[in-house]
Amino acid sequence: MSSRRPRGPRRFRKPKVCQFCTGELEITDYKDAKMLKRFISETGKILPRRRTGVCAKHQRRLATTIKRARILAIIPFTEKLVRK
Repeated sequence: MSSRRPRGPRRFRKPKVCQFCTGELEITDYKDAKMLKRFISETGKILPRRRTGVCAKHQRRLATTIKRARILAIIPFTEKLVRK
């Protein structure tokens, strides 16, 4: 018996491309809450690069922009958790 476990067919994923580099989106300012909420989880955390597909340069700029919007109360720091 081999210690390897059987593998199914491998699925290849399409590589994620930075939406800011391609020109689909722009980090213009901190006032665009609708755009910034795409990069924040439901608990209020900034989503990582591997999840959003943003390049390192734009991830740093995006994080700074989100933090500015939080300080100016445009977007919340956290979402309220309702316990039942």
